[in-house]
Amino acid sequence: MNHEDSYDVIIVGGGPAGLSAGLYSKRAALKTVLFEKGLLGGQIAISKDVDNYPGVEGITGFDLAERMARQARSFGLEVEQEEVASVAAGGAMHSVRLGDGRVLKSIALILAAGGSVRKLGVPGESEYLGSGVSYCATCDGFFFRDKTVAVVGGGDTAVEEALYLAKLTRKVYLVHRKDTLRAGRLLQARLRSEPKIEIIWDTVVRQIRGARGAVVSVSLENLRTAETHDLPADGVFIFIGYSPNNQLIPDEVRMNERGFVITDDRCETNVPGIFAIGDLRQKFANQIVIAAADGCVAALASAHYVELRKER
Repeated sequence: MNHEDSYDVIIVGGGPAGLSAGLYSKRAALKTVLFEKGLLGGQIAISKDVDNYPGVEGITGFDLAERMARQARSFGLEVEQEEVASVAAGGAMHSVRLGDGRVLKSIALILAAGGSVRKLGVPGESEYLGSGVSYCATCDGFFFRDKTVAVVGGGDTAVEEALYLAKLTRKVYLVHRKDTLRAGRLLQARLRSEPKIEIIWDTVVRQIRGARGAVVSVSLENLRTAETHDLPADGVFIFIGYSPNNQLIPDEVRMNERGFVITDDRCETNVPGIFAIGDLRQKFANQIVIAAADGCVAALASAHYVELRKER
């Protein structure tokens, strides 16, 4: 193989985790390339406001993503807007096949493909994203202080986020398509004891309505009676599932029952030299600051791994 086709580190994914990994990899003087098929910054690039990244105030998600990318590039990070078709674990080197047919190899491989929230797919959902529609209460709940919001879902995450929002808002409606919740019993007990939360059973959202660029109501349909009505709401928080983008994960890499990659505290998988970071990795919470921290940890661990491999 041509030396130009090999790297110390290849990073797959250009969100906050991947960009942080690229920054720290270059600071460690590693030959590094990052591949991102879409917009650099990942999901934060389409977020309207980011108010919880330490030390950064009053910034849009797009601007924060741009700053991260610019900083990583300033250290010489090579970034390619190219799709990764497949990833293969190896012994001394791991390989990455690109959409254009090229095959590259690296000593260490950092997977940062992130994850995707499941969407309702109703009118108004995309239109009002960042202007009332959210998939993260801890990210956006602050903007709905003393307002009325609807939470869609019935699992642990939906109930946990509804309880969190009840601390900030005036009223929370939990909209669930069934007559029982999937959430654990303890969470359900906490939910029912919270006076600010009202559960709307057997109901789905058919449309999210807005005015002057912001959400004003949700159109609901009762699945038992087929009756419809509009529920006034300033925000809609959707928690109907989250899936890791694990299509590229090699078969040898262990994942949990939900498809998230299992790692140690170095963000390293069970396959030596393969690391998983950000929303792809099994962990307690998904936040921008945690993803960035994952990138730092994985890059530092990769530098140590690469150094050991080169000494052999």
